[in-house]
Amino acid sequence: MSAFVYDGTAMVGRQLRRVRNSPGTAVLTQVMPINMLLFFGYVFGSALATPGREYRSFLVPGLLVATAAGGVMTGMFQAAQDSHRGVMDRFRTMPVSRAAVPFGQAVADLVVTAIGTVPLLLTGLAVGWRVEGSGGGVLGAVGLLLLFRFACTWIGILLGLLSRSEEAAGQLGASTFVLPLLSNAYIPTDNLPGWLRTLAEWNPISAVTTALRHLFGNAPVPTGAAWPVAHPVAGSLAWCAALLAVSAPLAVHRCTRGEP
Repeated sequence: MSAFVYDGTAMVGRQLRRVRNSPGTAVLTQVMPINMLLFFGYVFGSALATPGREYRSFLVPGLLVATAAGGVMTGMFQAAQDSHRGVMDRFRTMPVSRAAVPFGQAVADLVVTAIGTVPLLLTGLAVGWRVEGSGGGVLGAVGLLLLFRFACTWIGILLGLLSRSEEAAGQLGASTFVLPLLSNAYIPTDNLPGWLRTLAEWNPISAVTTALRHLFGNAPVPTGAAWPVAHPVAGSLAWCAALLAVSAPLAVHRCTRGEP
């Protein structure tokens, strides 16, 4: 365990230095959600049944979760870089805990995400979003958001290690932007066609988004929805546990074995 902690700490430091050496990428990933908040909140919000400030209060939790889901893309791209540039091969020749390598990447990403979420929250407050829930609910919402980001990053790491090239990982990662669109992050799912509503409500993003809206006090839990949305906190925890249970062991195994 001590070796894992020591190696994991070293890998977290490596990933944080990696972010420091690529400030443009870090800034872009933080500016994009703010731009989306301003665009969706003021352009799309005027065309919806809940316009103006009410829609922006509805939107901010959805954007927080959509940004957290971006961990799939960042985790995939960074893992693919290490895999296809020989970094993973070098780690395999060293007395380094295999689990520490992806763990360090996931924890460093979590640190960067926690810091980068602050500007989005401040922008949300500036455009009218307010926290109506209790202090415990807010802490629960933040913890759930970071847990979901952690799970998404592990999914990305696994996919990046399985990718055949950096280009393939980049293309697949870019396609993940559609995942929040197939959820309730930006619009309610009540008026969607039956099959599409079912698909959206079983999207993990929908469960976590509903949980954040509930914990922040921004919107009530919808009735008649699929189980993960009707029980958003339990559904979110179940999704995160399932994603981690599948992706983390497989990612560690891939780091250990390398190319088949």
